Amino acid sequence: MLKTRVITAIAALAIIAVVLFLLPRPWAEVVIGLLLLAGAWEWSGFLGLDRPGVRIAYTAVVAVCLAAVHTASPAQAESVLLVACAWWLAAFLWTFRFPTPIPTIARWVCGILVIVPLFVALYMLLRLGVQYLLFILLIVWVADGGAFFAGKTFGRVKLAPAISPGKTWEGVVGGLVLVALLAVAVALWREINVGVLLPFCLAVAAISIVGDLTVSMFKRTAGIKDSGTLFPGHGGVLDRIDSVAAAAPLFVLGLDWLGIAW
Repeated sequence: MLKTRVITAIAALAIIAVVLFLLPRPWAEVVIGLLLLAGAWEWSGFLGLDRPGVRIAYTAVVAVCLAAVHTASPAQAESVLLVACAWWLAAFLWTFRFPTPIPTIARWVCGILVIVPLFVALYMLLRLGVQYLLFILLIVWVADGGAFFAGKTFGRVKLAPAISPGKTWEGVVGGLVLVALLAVAVALWREINVGVLLPFCLAVAAISIVGDLTVSMFKRTAGIKDSGTLFPGHGGVLDRIDSVAAAAPLFVLGLDWLGIAW
């Protein structure tokens, strides 16, 4: 299993490098869109839909939404991201109510709220510069890696046992500490006000945890462990992008509001 996970991770990093550095930006946006449509297909599995035709219809609805937001004005795109931030705050509160049953219509809508704003955030970051997209990925990966190792080493107090029994508060602290070190290092390197960048990165890392828990909550409701099998050893698309989906809208808005640039 470990060998499979390592091979998949290396292959995924190579694909990310090709998309970000070799493909023209319009084609990179197409690839991202297709990847997110695969995530929409996986989300349709959370809805208890057995007929392929109905799952295709749900994925098609998401595709229409992606096409619509791709041509949105900057003001409209910002509105989508604001709605997403409100949704992730609501999702954070929702996790405390689990295992309260989630209505079917809510599960339908929530898939759109997870996937569509992420597409907006990612294409906006591509247009701002690849370095910004790499930075948010680094924040999420560092937070996740720090949480994993700190949780394994020091984990005692469960974060959300009904949703993700393996996650602990010690892991959360470990992830945030590593992100704090990353923020300070980047601030010094790029000559950015550390008093601005540090809390910004910590907020992005914190909400990324909400993304992980929220998607896990929907998987628990559907009675499945992984959202899919696209990435051997790592699960599906949603298993890989859940944290980024929550973090990206706040990250893009924060860059603008705080005037962070390099």
